[in-house]
Amino acid sequence: MREKKCGGPAADARRPEGLTGIEAAGLDAESSTAEAGARSDRTKLAGSLRGDVAAEPDAPSRESRWRRVGETGLVALKLGLTSFGGPVAHLGYFREEYVRKRRWLTERAYADLVALCQFLPGPASSQVGIGVGLLRGGLWGGLAAWLGFTLPSVLALVAFAAFARGATLAETGWLHGLKLVAVAIVAQAVLDMGRKWASDRVLASVAVGAAALALLWRHPLSQIAAIVAAAGFGWLVYRRRDRLAEPQPDADIRAPIGRRLGAGFLLAFAGLLVLLPWLRLGGDRFVALFDSFYRSGALVFGGGHVVLPLLRGEVVPQGWVSDADFLAGYGVAQAVPGPLFTFASYVGFAADGPLGAAVATIAIFLPAFLLTAGALPFWQSLRSSPHLQGAFAGVNAAVVGLLLAALYDPIWTTTVRSAGDFAAALVLFALLVFWRLPPWAVVVAGVLLGWGMGYWG
Repeated sequence: MREKKCGGPAADARRPEGLTGIEAAGLDAESSTAEAGARSDRTKLAGSLRGDVAAEPDAPSRESRWRRVGETGLVALKLGLTSFGGPVAHLGYFREEYVRKRRWLTERAYADLVALCQFLPGPASSQVGIGVGLLRGGLWGGLAAWLGFTLPSVLALVAFAAFARGATLAETGWLHGLKLVAVAIVAQAVLDMGRKWASDRVLASVAVGAAALALLWRHPLSQIAAIVAAAGFGWLVYRRRDRLAEPQPDADIRAPIGRRLGAGFLLAFAGLLVLLPWLRLGGDRFVALFDSFYRSGALVFGGGHVVLPLLRGEVVPQGWVSDADFLAGYGVAQAVPGPLFTFASYVGFAADGPLGAAVATIAIFLPAFLLTAGALPFWQSLRSSPHLQGAFAGVNAAVVGLLLAALYDPIWTTTVRSAGDFAAALVLFALLVFWRLPPWAVVVAGVLLGWGMGYWG
């Protein structure tokens, strides 16, 4: 009966038609596979290609997915331990690790992901890391990428809050060495990303204009204005230019999240933003803490440094943290790797101990996760639009300009104060660019150089 149902000339005649290679191979390998199972597989695959649902993996692919999740978490943990220099430097670390070394993303896909995250509020570098994790291993991969990249700095800042509260670290030699590492890292990122994202005179002019705007208009909105203006310029000018590369098969990355689920994440983001202030009226201290940090993470554009004045307005007037402790924590935050948003962990611990640190950390990063997971399912349609591809080209050029502005101020102006500083920065740059040492080795060299300069200086 089984051979009569699944075999025979009729089944053989229609086997190659309308099936993917995977399904055809499955039918050929097992003559006992039920036709209803094949129809179910075709339905799930079609839904995945439409973006409505994610394809349900079989047992081997599910095992492979968990291996990818674990690998993503470990790589992110390495980045979380070695990524000094702030948000602008993190993009250089990520590109070196995810694009050049591991080839999880192409240059084009990484550039588009950076541009997408620049449009979203929140910590752009953390969102790029979450996006890589989501593309690599689904929701669990995104969570693993966030935990790996964030946890080292969270633990370091909580430890500082517990044991070194109010310490003055601004003049220590090793901290100055880390700042010199940031000079080298960001300089390399400007050089490398400029060749990729500002490769002609028009895009280079956009980058220079964005840098000038950020330097001359000393306001948190200057970065947003530069990005919006560059996007509008690219939308209008570059949408019909042949110099914009056509999508390539290896850059066609599809998020393993359905559009309906993505829309649910976006609704959750907006719903919490509206609902939390009402829940706060109940007087619960931790709800108020969650609301303050969630709102700070949801409404801040332009990177980690911009969140600091907003956080200060949320926590210092409330009496949760003194102004002196807040400023001391800001100094400590510059000395640890990872995202600057983990400064919230310090503030939360200072306000309410370990539970306060956990609430503050989750609340300030939750908007970034919801927005990234919500936007990625629509990424393919965004990337295939000529208008939006032009806007992304403009945004990428603006990112190079903002990186250049950050290299000058605050990184260069607060770090390179003597001929010795400049010589040390040149040595670190040479180790990174010409000798191609890994970033962690350059960080160690920077700490030793800074310590030596402080000891002998």
